[in-house]
Amino acid sequence: MKCSHVTNVGKVRNLNEDYYCMRPDLNFFAVADGMGGHNAGEVASYEAIKCIESDLEVADLDKEDPGAILKLSILKANRLIYDMGYSNKNYNGMGTTISACIFRGEELTVGNVGDSRCYLVRDSSIYRLTEDHSLVEELIRKKQITSLEARSHQQRNVLTRAVGTSSQLEVDIFKYNICTGDLILLCTDGLTEHVPGEEILQVVMEYEPGDAVEILQEETLKRGGSDNITLIVLGVE
Repeated sequence: MKCSHVTNVGKVRNLNEDYYCMRPDLNFFAVADGMGGHNAGEVASYEAIKCIESDLEVADLDKEDPGAILKLSILKANRLIYDMGYSNKNYNGMGTTISACIFRGEELTVGNVGDSRCYLVRDSSIYRLTEDHSLVEELIRKKQITSLEARSHQQRNVLTRAVGTSSQLEVDIFKYNICTGDLILLCTDGLTEHVPGEEILQVVMEYEPGDAVEILQEETLKRGGSDNITLIVLGVE
């Protein structure tokens, strides 16, 4: 499997609160976008991914259901971050998105909370494999605004679900079949805030993963780089 990534603080933020994980040995990849005061967002994204990663290191992914493992690990991370926020006033209210995937044979398992995304590119088309847990996404589903209007909506960054902000959490788990030649993308909203899916598709179709992530990063920065940018591109071989 070919895998390439970039992470960048962007042109507005002072701190990169995104975190990512690439573990080909576990067939596990993830991105997280932290939120909170001081350095709390950075702590939340790091702790969430490390918690999940630690669970996967001791799991039997060949025999156990990856979806069940991933869901329980995200719930465990939620409790960890929530408790950290409760016990330390500097971390109060911190949280993070998470978009993570596990490969097993021809099956891809995706876990998602928040508005970081996972995409599939196949046969010159791009498909979003996750659903954003955000206010504008709910308005789109209710047909109160269009996707185009959502891009400039004043509350486009308001999440309806995040890891660590509540003691209870609902985790989305999806399963998909994959095949040789597919591309899987994981990204935080720092990318999708500026570059829509159709343009992401054009870049990853034209360039190898290593070049594609750099080009998408540069394009995001050219358009303002208003948030941290993290992107992983995986080529299925």
